[in-house]
Amino acid sequence: MAAARNTTRLSVLVPAYNEEKTIATILAKLLKLSFVHEIIVVNDCSRDRTLEIAEQFARKSKKVRVYSQPTNQGKTAAIAEAIKHATGDLVIIQDADLEYDPDEIESVIRPLVDGIADVVYGSRFLVRRQTRVLYFKHFMANKFLTVLCNIFTDLNMTDIETGYKAFRAPIIQNMQLTSKGFGMEVEITAFISRLPIRIYETPISYYGRTYEEGKKIGFKDGVMAILYIFYYNFAAAFSRRGREYRAAVERDLALNARGR
Repeated sequence: MAAARNTTRLSVLVPAYNEEKTIATILAKLLKLSFVHEIIVVNDCSRDRTLEIAEQFARKSKKVRVYSQPTNQGKTAAIAEAIKHATGDLVIIQDADLEYDPDEIESVIRPLVDGIADVVYGSRFLVRRQTRVLYFKHFMANKFLTVLCNIFTDLNMTDIETGYKAFRAPIIQNMQLTSKGFGMEVEITAFISRLPIRIYETPISYYGRTYEEGKKIGFKDGVMAILYIFYYNFAAAFSRRGREYRAAVERDLALNARGR
């Protein structure tokens, strides 16, 4: 990926809550990727050694920067905080567990680097690479939420709940996330669907965890996602905030295009 190393800077956003068993592995894998410009870890008030381990990496590498939330506010708030500190041309979200393998980041951002996409979702439901066999109810919930969201966005997405989402920086940096918990998956999809941009999906592997292994999403999150689909595809998308977001992204993308 020589072209990416020379012409783009990738910011990796890592929200982390009680991930002491996996955070070191994730950060070590990310640091091995030469095209990564910076790794921004937001510790969501973990009660274990997550913060301590992340800070150890930050002391060893200037690429790693660690920020902490004063209280546990959920993944969306952690990502919103990380976005404030991102300086790269491209931005990707990387969960701190091991459900998504950093070795696949290169294939996720490839359409961005090649100039054919503005947003890329890593899909667990396209032609699969490797997928751990786990909960049928989660599979069906993901399918249902994706289809419901597609009805209102008029996109043919296969996996809106994926943890791997990559963007040209202005698209995510201009977005003021207001949802809670895991609601950003729906919120982001609703807002980008109104933009004149190119959205791609690419197949990824998925190494899911059981609840005993630390999986956090639950039934309440699924119910909230349904409510968010209606809210962000109607009230929010056509609100003043939605219009201002679209105008800001179009302006910044145009400026970036002229600067290349």
